Amino acid sequence: MQANRKFIIAIEDNLLTLAIAALIFLMYASLIIYWYGGWLNKNISIEHEYFSHGIIGLPFASYIAWNNRQKWQNLANISHPLGAVLLGIAGVWYISDIPDLINLSFPVMLIGICLWFKGIPGFKLMGMPLMFIFFASPNHIPYLIEPYALPLQKFIAGVAGFILMHLHMNVTIEEIYIYVGGRIVEVAPHCAGLKMLFTSLYVSLMLLYQTGAIRSRAKITFLLISAVLLSVSANILRNTMLTIFYGTGQDEVFYWLHDGWGGDIYSACMLVLLILIINWVDNSFTNLLDFPDQSDT
Repeated sequence: MQANRKFIIAIEDNLLTLAIAALIFLMYASLIIYWYGGWLNKNISIEHEYFSHGIIGLPFASYIAWNNRQKWQNLANISHPLGAVLLGIAGVWYISDIPDLINLSFPVMLIGICLWFKGIPGFKLMGMPLMFIFFASPNHIPYLIEPYALPLQKFIAGVAGFILMHLHMNVTIEEIYIYVGGRIVEVAPHCAGLKMLFTSLYVSLMLLYQTGAIRSRAKITFLLISAVLLSVSANILRNTMLTIFYGTGQDEVFYWLHDGWGGDIYSACMLVLLILIINWVDNSFTNLLDFPDQSDT
């Protein structure tokens, strides 16, 4: 009886929070299911595939927010006027016919809720999960970035061609095109590793937060630079293998690595390397990489 009474009191104390959570669920459950369906089944646009890191990012953001629930409840109920503005914007975007605005209304809605109910302190408390949700919400920003990836595409094509020449293959390189065995392989922006680069940086931020290394500027810089270098190097190797497979007529292996689950395994191996790098930094070079605290100076 006493346990039931405590349960009822707990519900009454958190009635508003539960009501908001239910409203958010009703509004965005179908949208998030659509995201996951597209990411898992790869039947979503290429631009939206750039955000497939949300498969692990959204649950991770929920995990952080859940762990912060007690701190959230202890914050004073302070409303910030920007919260109402963002809630209004999110509502307008949600009922629009523009997919990108509908998608982005989700993080904007959550930011508005934080500011409206807990003000700036609430926004700061939930800053990390909000960031992970924002960078996992599909939009066409990668499409706007793709034209600037041309130098990277040329670099990867050039290095891949250089490697193939040293493997004694008859190779011709023109800009972003590699000719092998009378067949053409294009190093497109997607193939240049933009998706893997975004995923590597996103997962790096997750690892930095989870390990506590995000408090160290040196560790942040080291891991993010390592993620970029690892992503570029891995995509040079991947494009080299794809060119070999396609140029020698091994189409099944080519499509397995390019479009099938072989590419997923390749990406997973890269992420495992990131985990090894952050562990190496934490376990072996903490004293060397950390900047001294202000209290020590």
